[in-house]
Amino acid sequence: MIFKIIQTSMEGSEKVDKWEMYMEIQQLIKQGFSKSKVAEKLGVSRSTVYRNLHKSPSEMAEWVESIKTREKKLDPYKALILSWLREHPDMSAAQVQDWLQERYESLEIGESTVRAYVRELRTEYRIEKETLPRNYEAIPDQPMGEQMQVDFGHTKQRTPDNQEVKLSFIAFVLSNSRYKYKKWLDRPFTTQDVIKAHEDAFRWYDGIPREIVYDQDNFIVVTDNGGDLILPNEFQPYKEPRRLNLRVCRKAEPESKGKIENVVGFIKHNFARHRVFHNIDSWNEQGWQWLNRTGNYKIHNTTKKRPAEVFSLEKQHLRPVAEKLTIKNNYENSITRSVHK
Repeated sequence: MIFKIIQTSMEGSEKVDKWEMYMEIQQLIKQGFSKSKVAEKLGVSRSTVYRNLHKSPSEMAEWVESIKTREKKLDPYKALILSWLREHPDMSAAQVQDWLQERYESLEIGESTVRAYVRELRTEYRIEKETLPRNYEAIPDQPMGEQMQVDFGHTKQRTPDNQEVKLSFIAFVLSNSRYKYKKWLDRPFTTQDVIKAHEDAFRWYDGIPREIVYDQDNFIVVTDNGGDLILPNEFQPYKEPRRLNLRVCRKAEPESKGKIENVVGFIKHNFARHRVFHNIDSWNEQGWQWLNRTGNYKIHNTTKKRPAEVFSLEKQHLRPVAEKLTIKNNYENSITRSVHK
């Protein structure tokens, strides 16, 4: 009985929301706002504006009434989604979508559909979610093939027997397309590991950008000597044959590294959060699948484009990788790096 009351209340609330949206769109259009401005003011897509404008009041009433009895596309997965939200109350709708698509490869579902469904479940079952502050990202973008940003991150994951392990990763992103690459280790990075990760990234991108930007904290750079970069002995011989143009951004320049900071946060909160760690090989394999499925396929919040689609154009502007270098691993010269919030 209680469930029915809550459900009826939810349905009534949803109907009111739909009507309010419909009326606001109609009124703003009458006031002379363009369709794109209406979408911007209400925080909806232009297709939502067009869809509402094409409905008469009677058609809108009929459609809103049909919502009561219509089965939602995600209803077959309700119990599973609900179990995730109850176990991980801070789980985002974007991560719910990624986990669904990881388990059901044939499932085609839009972000807005998942977001609305998760919001309804949270309301119905009173599962509150913590909000995370949005990271800063500067505009305008760099030209295609111009820049790649690099940074490190670390997470603590649970194993199947509920032990905690600390993992480290290095992340790369092309500044124009936002096309990403990442590599994980279950131990501290060495300079040789960093070199190997760069080579893997260049193969992933099938090219080298004109400039690579690092954080000043990055251990590749020992110090900034009046504009001259002084690199560890192991990285300098690698930089020269690859003809890498490196730049270090200051701590007080968030606009210089905002893209990679967003990527590091995205990896932590969308891929790694709540994921169970088995071994480093399967973890990296899952990470690359995530890049193809979500990291580089999900429409970017700033560009409103899929990184994978933009990358198909940007890769034509990258410098070809002339030759393959042989990288020898040396785990003795390990460097531990603090990653600050």
